[in-house]
Amino acid sequence: MSRNYKEDQSNEVEALDSIYCGEMESKTLQPIFKGTQKPNTHHYIFAVLQTEPLHKFQIPIATEEFYAETNEDSEPGLACKLLFTYTEKYPDEAPLVEIEEAENFEDNFESQLLEHLRQTIEENIGMEMIFSLVSSAQEWLNVQWDEHKKHQEDEKARKVLEAEEAERKKFEGTRVTVETFMKWKLDFEESTGITAKREKNNDSKKLTGRELFMCDNTLNDSDIKFLLEAGDSIENVKIDETLFQDIGELDLDDDDDDDEDWVPGADDDDD
Repeated sequence: MSRNYKEDQSNEVEALDSIYCGEMESKTLQPIFKGTQKPNTHHYIFAVLQTEPLHKFQIPIATEEFYAETNEDSEPGLACKLLFTYTEKYPDEAPLVEIEEAENFEDNFESQLLEHLRQTIEENIGMEMIFSLVSSAQEWLNVQWDEHKKHQEDEKARKVLEAEEAERKKFEGTRVTVETFMKWKLDFEESTGITAKREKNNDSKKLTGRELFMCDNTLNDSDIKFLLEAGDSIENVKIDETLFQDIGELDLDDDDDDDEDWVPGADDDDD
């Protein structure tokens, strides 16, 4: 006995109308959502667009957020309408499925949803499947929206962490080590001219022998002191007396000591 496809299809349409609590319409379907007004979560509109030669009807699906009241901080959710057209031998053949009036879909969502429905159709060939297709599409829509919300939450948390890290670095500054400090010091002195000034001062401060003698008190200590500190006996010190034979001829006037411009040997040159 052959299957009466026409009768099976009509029976399924009646069942769908009962399930989705809609009003049977023919030929023309008015927009489901008008302006900012959205139907109640439990209110579905099942619309039959044609009955001949084959049934064509439309069922909307949406995430829960799409029906909720929106504000500036909330996102509207996802929604679309599934358009089904029976084929001559449905359900032994796949129905035609289209997506219309997609709301907030990403670029590849429609193709992904159609592929998801195609796989569900293959699993249900031979059985009335429209209810299963709508339920599967609704579940897919919910999953996509949950992933979208998670991504948004992760992105928001990442931005908060970045802001906190940037704020912390303002107070932390750069960790200072001996190497980084010395490098900074050299760069600072070079940029401010301190290095050049120091080198110039060093060149201008080449002291004469007398200036060295006057500035360094250690030069006042005699060689005998250092010999004694080294452990040598003073009796072992040999003095070349010939160095002092003409000492009586030297002019050791105290005035020379008070002369700031005195240079050793200058008097001899005058003679």
